[in-house]
Amino acid sequence: MNLFSLEKKTAFVTGAGSGIGQRIAIGLAEAGASVGCFDLASSRGLNDTVKQIEGHGRAAIALTGDVTQAADLQRAVDTVEKQLGPLGAAVNCAGIANAMAAEEMPLEQWQRLIDINLTGLFLSCQAEARAMLPRKEGSIVNIASMSGIIVNRGLLQAHYNTSKAGVIHLSKSLAMEWSDRGVRVNSISPGYTATPMNLRSEVAEQVKQFEADTPLGRMATVDELVGPAIFLLSRAASFCTGIDLIVDGGFVCW
Repeated sequence: MNLFSLEKKTAFVTGAGSGIGQRIAIGLAEAGASVGCFDLASSRGLNDTVKQIEGHGRAAIALTGDVTQAADLQRAVDTVEKQLGPLGAAVNCAGIANAMAAEEMPLEQWQRLIDINLTGLFLSCQAEARAMLPRKEGSIVNIASMSGIIVNRGLLQAHYNTSKAGVIHLSKSLAMEWSDRGVRVNSISPGYTATPMNLRSEVAEQVKQFEADTPLGRMATVDELVGPAIFLLSRAASFCTGIDLIVDGGFVCW
């Protein structure tokens, strides 16, 4: 359906080298977009993301940098516009997760996660909006988490939960600031998803419990985040801004 088409759109995706970010970047190309793929220089999967996008007949470029560095993001957005065209869509997926009891957590661990997951996302939105606002057109989707709404049983991650709650409210705040200037901002809150982040060693023993606690009885696949992202970026969601779309298999209902 044309409502969901991203034909002739230029998109920018952070965290495009792995997990949800990689799959969404490829999914946007499947919907018709050209895609600028941004991740750390150390990312092992970034070039593969570009190759898969090109395999779908769409243009793509690999861009490296750090979301905590405003200059890296501005340079990347400028490059996307020069090489692929005016930026009209963005998905901010870059983030990290780890666990530590709150009373034992070093300040450095707290600060690094907040810097990447929340400040880095703000800087990403800022760079993207600077391209979109003068044209009064664009859509930004931020990847939050159901952990920004609930506290996950058995996971010691006060810093992560706090960062994702911040992403949700930041998205609403930016949506309201830019609502009369043509730029929509929404967030997606995934539940437990089969990515390297949620299959890391400190949660490996809890995967079965994650699935048991989810009404649909399993974790999501990264494929299942593509449709929600395309929806929020497309004309199908032209009257949606400031919403948080929960994609959690029903988890928050229990």
